[in-house]
Amino acid sequence: MPLVKGGRIAEDRFLRVLDDAPLPEGAAVILPATRLIADARELAQRGAPTGVIWPNDRRVAELAPHLERLALVALVFPIFRDGRAFSQARLIRERYGFAGELRATGQVLRDQFLFMLRAGFDAFEVTKDADAAAFAETIRRYSVFYQPTGDGRRTARSAREHRAPSLASTVREGSLQAT
Repeated sequence: MPLVKGGRIAEDRFLRVLDDAPLPEGAAVILPATRLIADARELAQRGAPTGVIWPNDRRVAELAPHLERLALVALVFPIFRDGRAFSQARLIRERYGFAGELRATGQVLRDQFLFMLRAGFDAFEVTKDADAAAFAETIRRYSVFYQPTGDGRRTARSAREHRAPSLASTVREGSLQAT
């Protein structure tokens, strides 16, 4: 399954490990949520990156205590019309300040890609190679947004305010000309 990350198709360095499978030494792994919770102490001692597949029917608050030790959180879109992972992504980025990789997995569709970016996702597992190329192009297509969201990009308003001095500061400096 192709992985789109940073606006291009990337190699996935994380291995998926099942609930009862042994963890490979020194390898980056993605674990099911149940294993992360059950083996939290043991996993905290790992010397390699650890990620989790977090289902969209579990509360993000359960994940919050583990976020500082995780390199990756994969949120699941089980069907195209189930958008709970959008809300989870925003909570993970904005409320809990997660700075690691936030990956969309499952039914990751082209028409939702930009919304996923804006919610804070930065990596996407897609099912078709053609979708991977389309995702990589979309990330470069839009540079200005009106709504503030979890991806950290400046809004059109903040860019405008940053670029031009306010009317009040112009008046204070005495540079406003009367006509």
